[in-house]
Amino acid sequence: MTNSPPSQIIANEVSRRRSFAIISHPDAGKTTLTEKLLLYAGAIQIAGSVKARKASRHATSDWMEIEKQRGISVASSVMQMEYRDCIINLLDTPGHQDFSEDTYRVLTAVDSALMVIDAANGVESQTRRLIDVCRARNTPLITFINKLDREVKRPLDLMDEIEEALGMSVVPMTWPVGMGKSFAGVIDISQEAMRMFKAGEDRVDIHTEKRISIHDPALASQLGDSLSTALSEVELVQGAMPSFDLEEFLAGRQSPVFFGSAINNFGVQEILNTLVELAPAPKSRLTIQREVLPSEKNFSAVVFKIQANMDPAHRDRVAFLRICSGYFERGMRLKISRNGKEIRTNNALSFLSQRRDILDEAFPGDIIGLPNHGLLQLGDTLTEGEKLQFTGLPFFAPEIFKLVETADPLRTKQLREGLMQLGEEGAIQVFKPLVGTQMLLGAFGQLQFEVVAHRLKSEYNAEVRLLPARYSLSRWISCKDPVTLKKFIQENSHRISEDVVGAPVFLATHKSELEVAQQLWKDIEFHALREHAGLVFQKDFNQ
Repeated sequence: MTNSPPSQIIANEVSRRRSFAIISHPDAGKTTLTEKLLLYAGAIQIAGSVKARKASRHATSDWMEIEKQRGISVASSVMQMEYRDCIINLLDTPGHQDFSEDTYRVLTAVDSALMVIDAANGVESQTRRLIDVCRARNTPLITFINKLDREVKRPLDLMDEIEEALGMSVVPMTWPVGMGKSFAGVIDISQEAMRMFKAGEDRVDIHTEKRISIHDPALASQLGDSLSTALSEVELVQGAMPSFDLEEFLAGRQSPVFFGSAINNFGVQEILNTLVELAPAPKSRLTIQREVLPSEKNFSAVVFKIQANMDPAHRDRVAFLRICSGYFERGMRLKISRNGKEIRTNNALSFLSQRRDILDEAFPGDIIGLPNHGLLQLGDTLTEGEKLQFTGLPFFAPEIFKLVETADPLRTKQLREGLMQLGEEGAIQVFKPLVGTQMLLGAFGQLQFEVVAHRLKSEYNAEVRLLPARYSLSRWISCKDPVTLKKFIQENSHRISEDVVGAPVFLATHKSELEVAQQLWKDIEFHALREHAGLVFQKDFNQ
């Protein structure tokens, strides 16, 4: 072990970091844009197609077998790349609403977000929920309007729709010229120049992209009415909308907007440049005990994601950590604040989706992986000894329930092992009833159950049957008086289960049962949200 570097070196490294998540409604083109960002940054040499399910290429960020089969993202992926002397930590999130809980947790680990909008569909339902989460955290938001290579809504209509949905001002940084088959490129408004692109290229040389002044007579002659229409629209929005204000953007009150077509490489360059030039470096973060500054010499990090079986051959579990302060060096001794246990860091990892490399050092803003065998839980804080607990990692009360049983009684051990690991990962919520032995699964959508059943079979060799359960809602329970809590649990044992971290949960078949329990037991608190593994509850949370 060497001594940690001086504070100035840590501060310089922090200033180079950009950590952001990509969010969108399903099929808006989020994973394709992720691929193209990696391609433009030089992290990969050829982009995989998320739609070509039978082809040999798949999206770099979609590594699970079920993701390759269905052409969707069902788990968050972490990718690190270097661009213009900045270290970019990119987190690709599931678009499907059934996996929104995973996305919410990822948003706690980033400093900004990139929202992808399908230009044909505008702002869709799942996007609105994610916007609410970003707005609640004042997360700076960059907007990318995608799929301009198709027949889409008018740009002016899209701007109005996004402004209404965001509840904040939007400022176009680029503007499209044409759409669909006539889409010619995008105007860089501040530079008064237009980028011309060729469609359908997997390999990109950013130095050969054509950039032409919008005042060039040859450009007007080539594009005709489509250019004059675009220039008129630019003049209109510049008169009606505010200028870009960096402070407003960093405060989460203004969003810069870019137009393009990720599949055809239109507009990707501008997004990368904006992330480097405008997106914030890592900021201070709150713990229950105090505010933690990224420039502090002492190391701290929070576990925001756990992934089982990234390497199926080794049945591993990797905890993803967001470094919040200090300097990480492989082999350093870290303690889990929850229980004081020490954890090894000799096999710390950096990521490019499923590809991983042994990591020697890291700084605040970086995402690192620590292989472990159930020692770490979602929400855990790791430090060099100081007891801290970072706040804000959410677990929501599930809305759909299924009983689970193995199709082969001889595979019961594999089933329980698989359920425990998938529960710790957060792929689904697993409940162990106080009465009876049949495990209960809780989720937010049917697709979650399908994915878990698939993973139990493929990763744990445990084929399962999912049966209807009589419950329709759940609430975590707590009480200031432990005697009262124990009495409530004893008298309602047929409705009580424990979740994966041992927190007690009250299960009800319908809302009236919950209301009756609340009336009879005034001292018991019922929670729709458990904040993290430290069992900090929040009583009222508007989902």
